[in-house]
Amino acid sequence: MTTPLKVATVQFEPTMFEKERNIARLLDMVAEAAAAGAKLIVTPEMGTTGYCWFDREEVAPFVEPIPGPTTERFAAVARAHGSYIVIGMPEVDPATNLYYNAAVLIGPEGVVGTHRKTHPYISEPKWSAPGDLGHQVFDTPIGRIAMLVCMDIHFVETARLAGLGGADIICHISNWLAERTPAPYWITRAAENSCYLIEANRWGLERTVQFSGGSCVIGPDGAIEAVIDAGDGIAFAELDLQRARARRVLGEKVFEQRRPELYMELATSTYSWNPLDFFGLYGHRPLPPGRRSRIAVAQFAPTGDVAANLARIEQLAVQASREDGAELVVFPERAITGLDAPNAQRLDGPAVARLVALATRHRLHIAAGLAEEDRDGTLYNSAVLVGPQGVVGSYRKLHLDASDHNWAKPGDRWGVFDTGFGRIGLLIGHDAAFPEAGRVLALRGCDLVLCLAALRGPLVAAHAGSKVPQDYPIPTGATAHHWHLMRTRAGENNLYLAFANILDEAAGYKGKSGVFGPDTFAFPRREAILDGEEGSVTAEMDTTNLDTRYPTNVVRRKDLVAMRHPHHYRPLIA
Repeated sequence: MTTPLKVATVQFEPTMFEKERNIARLLDMVAEAAAAGAKLIVTPEMGTTGYCWFDREEVAPFVEPIPGPTTERFAAVARAHGSYIVIGMPEVDPATNLYYNAAVLIGPEGVVGTHRKTHPYISEPKWSAPGDLGHQVFDTPIGRIAMLVCMDIHFVETARLAGLGGADIICHISNWLAERTPAPYWITRAAENSCYLIEANRWGLERTVQFSGGSCVIGPDGAIEAVIDAGDGIAFAELDLQRARARRVLGEKVFEQRRPELYMELATSTYSWNPLDFFGLYGHRPLPPGRRSRIAVAQFAPTGDVAANLARIEQLAVQASREDGAELVVFPERAITGLDAPNAQRLDGPAVARLVALATRHRLHIAAGLAEEDRDGTLYNSAVLVGPQGVVGSYRKLHLDASDHNWAKPGDRWGVFDTGFGRIGLLIGHDAAFPEAGRVLALRGCDLVLCLAALRGPLVAAHAGSKVPQDYPIPTGATAHHWHLMRTRAGENNLYLAFANILDEAAGYKGKSGVFGPDTFAFPRREAILDGEEGSVTAEMDTTNLDTRYPTNVVRRKDLVAMRHPHHYRPLIA
């Protein structure tokens, strides 16, 4: 392991049908980066040939085996400088004559390893087969390196496999489009796996497709450490691989806190079938009829005074109902009992009874967190969902953080409940740091996830704006909320997510509560975010099937869940 390790990302606009020109230009840029001391240099997806191919016949003159002539030319640069290089190219497998969209890691001794894109975008099935090499981590003298190609990173499982495999660095090569970059998915995959992510994206226009640029180096905490906006260019950063090997997310050792015995569904294909058929099979728990609903989240700083907390909950709930038409209001983790001491309550005790009375009086549904004491005195960090009909359901936090371990026992089952709003799943705070959690709830058919939180740490990042043009209405200007972890959690699972976080600046809780829509590439965004003030915000949730036998609503169809390749995911449940 080399520390500090100097790395480079190369941003480049290839030209279709001009393979030799593309390779020559990339060789020059890679040699420039290596001469400047970069020991790992990453270049874009399909950088040797361009991307938007019509079919196998059109791309056939440009495919090569690996190893082959192109990889040997880059290996010569690697040998000359003692560097490692990642390139993207269309590969042909001589044994089958199948083509693949490939990333190749090349070192001083030649090809170290190949990743074939496992999760294809719209364009790949026109010419390329899905990758069959899995998600490998390659041990090298400069660190443990994994590779992913573009669409792969939309799927929580791919980067998680790299993280579990011990990757220090994920080299993500892409032809990313349709949003301002560095993309929120890139930031999330680095942060949730405590890995460095070196992103090499192309830019420019090809066959009417505008690519987004934004090549960058992202730290294990999700911070952007170097970036290029538009144009060809090289960006450098120095990595401390010990930061990645600490494997801490929001200060917690998440890889030690995983609960793989609860993740068995990750290896299944729930959405391979029409979800109305799948979830209605044998008449067991069909998806509830959907409708349009008004969902609110509220943030405040609870105290150790249960009566005062309940009074504040009522005040905010009534305000959200009267002013914004909210039908369901979500409050933070331990909003009923406060954070300073367990102050535990029974689910059949007076505090929850008062919450039910509040819901009945105002004809609302309310979700709120509490420290729960069960009949034998065991304590849990819990959430309860109530309505005018009483307690709809409760959930005990599955992934305990360091402060929970002082007093609480972890739960042992997921919380999924069918309501008039649709199918609802519950998470509590630190659960959301685990991408597996949202995925399991999506696979169970949840339309809406309620995340009741007391989270510190970076959950949001701003963007200064991009000079890369985008088609209307894709935004390019500056924004304070370019990345929000919970927006990504909603989009990667094609569900609505209502995130209610404590707001207590003095104690490090910054709020940033919000309701997020099921498609992160739908603009303008269907979301509402609270910034630095107590109060509530409300957004509409649509769980209807739009009167069709086959769901066309993304929250019921779940494209990104349907396109998973779970035969790769077995290590996630080991």
